[in-house]
Order: sequence, then structure tokens, then C-alpha cells
Amino acid sequence: MAALYEGYTLCGFAPLQNTSNLAIQGVELYGDVDHVLVTDSLRSATVYKVSDQKPLGSWTVKQGQTITSPVVFNTQNQEYVVVTDDKVVRTWKGDDVNIDKAFKATVSADVFRLLSAPGFEPVVVFRHGAVRFLNSLLAAPQQPIEKVLSEEEVIRWSNIINADQQLVVLFTTEQRGEHCLYVQKFNPNTLVKHVFENEPGFSTPLSFSATCRGSNIHLISLYSNGSVYESVLPLRTSSTGAEGAQKLPRSVCLSLPVGEGQVTSAAAVVLDEAHVAVVGFPHPSAGANKDYLCIWNIHFQTLQASKEMPGGLFAQLWCYGGKLYVPHGKTLSVIPFECRKSSLAAAMGRLKQSRQSESLSCALVSSWTDQPHGDITKTKGTSRISTKQVNASNVKGTSSALTVDQLTEHIKTETLEVVQVVVGEFICRASQTDLQLAAGRIALELVSRSQTDGNFYPNSAFLQLLKTQYLCHSVCPGMLLLALEKKDFDLCQIAFQLFPDIPEAITCAFLKAILSTPDSEIDSVNLDVDSVMFMKVLTQTGCPSEEKGYQQNGFCPSTPEDSGSQTPSMPQRDPLHLDMKCPVGLHKSTLLNDVVQTAYSDRLLLPHLKDLTVPHVILFLQYLQFLYLRYSHEAGLQIQALRSPSMAQIVDWVCLLLDAHFTVLVMAPEAKRLVSDLHKFVRSQVKLYSELDKIEGSLQVLKKDKQSEDSGVYSIKVIELF
Repeated sequence: MAALYEGYTLCGFAPLQNTSNLAIQGVELYGDVDHVLVTDSLRSATVYKVSDQKPLGSWTVKQGQTITSPVVFNTQNQEYVVVTDDKVVRTWKGDDVNIDKAFKATVSADVFRLLSAPGFEPVVVFRHGAVRFLNSLLAAPQQPIEKVLSEEEVIRWSNIINADQQLVVLFTTEQRGEHCLYVQKFNPNTLVKHVFENEPGFSTPLSFSATCRGSNIHLISLYSNGSVYESVLPLRTSSTGAEGAQKLPRSVCLSLPVGEGQVTSAAAVVLDEAHVAVVGFPHPSAGANKDYLCIWNIHFQTLQASKEMPGGLFAQLWCYGGKLYVPHGKTLSVIPFECRKSSLAAAMGRLKQSRQSESLSCALVSSWTDQPHGDITKTKGTSRISTKQVNASNVKGTSSALTVDQLTEHIKTETLEVVQVVVGEFICRASQTDLQLAAGRIALELVSRSQTDGNFYPNSAFLQLLKTQYLCHSVCPGMLLLALEKKDFDLCQIAFQLFPDIPEAITCAFLKAILSTPDSEIDSVNLDVDSVMFMKVLTQTGCPSEEKGYQQNGFCPSTPEDSGSQTPSMPQRDPLHLDMKCPVGLHKSTLLNDVVQTAYSDRLLLPHLKDLTVPHVILFLQYLQFLYLRYSHEAGLQIQALRSPSMAQIVDWVCLLLDAHFTVLVMAPEAKRLVSDLHKFVRSQVKLYSELDKIEGSLQVLKKDKQSEDSGVYSIKVIELF
């Protein structure tokens, strides 16, 4: 599985003139994955710290000059390098303000591209195919440059790869509809030409992406007809290039939907051995005139994640350090992503189990309810569905397998009872590959009708789709909003447990809904049994300090009156309220645990947390305090549960709430006791760690001390602790 997370804007830009498919010139790494160098126009380049979206430096060439190759960073001498007006190579340091005053050299031939790999000297690729290392070129700028390509042959794409500590330069060319790949190696110095096979129907390559895995270079080629090919080129070969052009071996690994119009510009980038990100091709389940960033699994040819990119996309896409850089509209967005390697094994496991569970799944689906909210409770490996039977013979077309198009028509026109039956039967009968492609489209159709028809809400169909694990928030963003509107906490809980890409705004909306709903109403909801049992045991577990008269962490906090005394106090009623009861009901606490365990970004979540009311903030803090106190005394750690919040997650949420509402909490009279209790507990923990720090040196001596070899059968060693 793969996921696209909530993105953010790195910078704005003005699209390049006279280029319909290019927004900026390039995004290059600068030192590490948290710093990038953006050449955003024909005259300027800027260094950004990605995590802060903060520009660290910017340089602009003079009016009348033009940047013709994106700026790269030379990690060997910590200098920036750029090509202006095709032939002028400029280098400068980070503290230089004016590029025009920096070193520059005019070369004898037009430069196509500067290429740079971390830890290596930059490489210069000339328009006629010659390749030079930067230092050797600058040592003699006017050296003659050979012409490798013919006059009509034009370079369309180039890249540099660090292959087993050896640089390999790749570039593709086009001449009268024929496309070629050139592979330049430096040790030994060889250039090999490969010829692409011609595609039927005037299809042309739109984008290339190359990676090195093991002893091979893997080249991904994206064509205008939606075909994605993979070519494997061995690094070690006896070819010297003297025997002429070679046919490029390739195999089709993915077929993308093209839609009604012709695709003329698109981009693809390899994420790992199983996933590729694509822009420019239509989403298979979305309507027309919508642009999406999609992640596809090339092994199973399935859509894994997608995200709508407003404002229009360009044929450009970069990937560095788990982040995709996508220009759209007039902004460059950073989209974090995750590709899980275990997803392939999981998918294969589901395929093996599909035949065994087919009869059971069909039996469950055939007895689905005509009630809007079916009773589905998740347990370990089983599902319980208690519903009223629907006569499937009354459903038109259910006697034979429906196509996705036929199913969507049923969703648009049939009654709620019929829709839930046909969706269930489709899920039962469809192959895993077809179901993974269709799940998003089905969910979108169900949400669309639910939004227009107030009496239509197919809870059971949504739950069945969630159980396939082929949905995520980016595939169907309206489903969680609809569930929150209907207060379908059962559906929300399952989605929060399965979706890896829930936006912070949705997380906060779910939190508001939980805190604002009475316990009596939530207690009637069927929730995950394992999570409910965890909270039931946790709330019924007594505090160890009460039962044994001491703290299990080895420290009994003193009262404020004797906090300055060095004499340990006798056991007494704890001023930190370690015996406090859970401030919310059993089911509400279970849902709050799912919120605490949801992934988020501090910067994106804080603005939404500020919308919480003071009573809700106090209630949530009291619950987090209850969890922390129980966890700190090891009561919760002994309870076996598949999902439970960690101590770090609890502390992080306490800090977030205090950051968002500190001023209000200090001023609110009803929050005085809570803030005071948190302060006392923090002070007691600080004192505990201070005492532990005093004996750290002695503990290290004990750890390093080894028993003497000649100690005999019995010995006594005296260690003095100061």
C-alpha cells in the first residue's frame, strides 16, 4: 500500500513563458533532503528549508540574462553552479550576494544541462551529446567539444545516477519520430546508444525516470497512450558502443487510463521497485477537468493513492527523501508520501485467502440489512453482521456479475436496500485487482448520492468497502466528512484505524464531534471490541500506589509544603490525583484513543485545535492526564491490546493542547485545578529524574564492572557509592 499525506506550499512561481507544460526549471537537492534549490524562473534561484518552508538565500541574474540550466550545488567545494545564455558557466559561494561578480567562464558549445549527484563533481551535458566533468571544463573553457549527435537529433531528457559509486549519465533524444537512449559511463569512458521501439498509433514517450537497484539500471518510460514500460540495463557490460545502436529491451508494467482527450504532457517518477508517481493522466474514478497526483503499483497495476491538485498540473514531478514536489497552478507543493513494502505480501495474502473466504463472504453479503446502519462489529479475524434479510430476487441484474459502470448506475437510481445488496455482491464476486481499481469509484458514487439525497446513507456498503482495505482518505475525501455529519462513529473509528493520510482538519473535526456528543449517545455505538476492552480493563484497574503504599517508579512525590526538604515524606494521600477516575465514558474514551494515535503535523494541527472550546479542551486534557497517570504506574502497559496509545503520543497531545490554549487555560477559573495538577506532576517527575541523574555515574560503574576471573567459587566485592 501507498499513501499521500497532507501537503503544504513551498513557494509560489510565475509559469515560464512560451511553455505550456513547464512551471519551473528545476528542483535540486542542496546538501540534505530537507534543503532544496529551486530554479523558479528564467532569472532567479532560491534555497529553501523544506520543513520550515523558509527561504535561506536567493540569487538573480541581471536583466537581459537568462538561466538556461537549473542551478545545482557542488558538494565537493560547497559552490553553486548555473549556466546562463547557453554558454556562460557561473560559480559562487553561499555568502556571495551578486552572481554577476562571481566567477564565470564562457564555453565553446551550447550546454543542455548541469547534472549533480551528492558527493560527486557536477557533470555538464552539451546539446550535441558531449559530456564533461565541471572542473576539467572550467580549466579550459574554450576546449573543443565534439558532436556526438546529428544536427537534427535533440535531447529531451537527461539524468545522472550514482551506480555503485560510479556515475552514469543517461539522456534520451528524438529525431524525426525516432527516440534513442544514450548511456555514458566514465570508468571506462564509454557511450552506448539504444533505440526505443516505435509505439503503434503515433504514441510518443512523455517522461522518463531512472533508478539503480543492485547491478542494474531500471528505466521507466511513460508514453502518451498510457503505457508504462520498464527497461533493465546491466551496469557491467562488455559493450563499448563501437558496434552501433542496440535495441532497448523493455516490458510493459502498467497501463494508465487515458480518458477521452489525448494526453500530450505528463510526468512519472519512480518511488521504489513497486510504485510510481504520475501526474498528467486522468484519475480512473474522478470526473473530467480534474487533475490528480496518483501513486500506482506497477506490480499489480493498481491505483494506491491519489490527491487532487487544484489550479492545473504541469508535466513536472520531483522526488526527494519521501516527498514529492509538484508544481500546480502558481504554487510548488510538497506532498509527503509513504510506500509500504509489506503491502505486496499483504496483497498476495489476500489473493490466496480470497477463494477460501469466498463462500463465507457471499453468505454474509446476501443477508445484508435494509436498515441504514447495519450492525457490524470488528473482532480479531471475524466480523458479526446482524441484519434483516433482503430478497435479492427483487434486485434487477444481481443474478449475474455487474460491471463497475452498471454498479454505478444502480447506485444513482436504486433504493437504499438494493444498493447495499448489489455493492456487497460486487465486492464478493470481483477479483482483487478489479476491486482495488473500483473501490474508490464506488465510494465516490455512494458519497455523491448521500450528499444529494438526505434519506440515503449506505452505512453497510461503506463498511464493506473499508474492510477491503483498498480505500484511503485521498481516494474518497468526502466519506469521512459525510460520516461525521451523520455521527457514524463506527465508520469513523474503522477509517481512523485504516487510513494513513487523514488531514489534520478532519482529525480535529472528529475530535470535536466526540467531545460534543453525550456519553449516553456514544455508548450505544458498536465499536472495535479490542479497543473497548482495553479501556474497560484500564478504567477498572486500581492504582498501584493505593494498593501497595508506594510508587512503582521508585519515587513518592512530596507535597508543596515540604518540596524543599531533603527528608522523604511518609506515604499519604497523593496530591497529584493518581486515583482519579476516567472523566469520560467507556466508548468516548475508546474513540479519543483513536484520535491520539492518528498521524499529524504539529504545524498543520495547531490552527484547528484553537477552534476547540474551553470546556472541550479541559475535558480532553483531563482524559489525557488520566491516561498518563495510569501509564506512568504501569497499569496500562500490562493490558494486551492491538491498538493503544503510547506514552509519547499522550505527552505530545498534552503539549499541543497547552500550546494552542495556554493563555485561555491560565485565565479560565475552571481550568485552574487542572493546570495546577499538571504542574505538580511535571515537577515531581523532574525531581525524580534529578535524583536518578545523581546516581548515573555510579550506575555506569556497575554496568562496566566485570567479575574477576580468579574470584573463585565465592567472593564478596564492596562498592562505595558517593
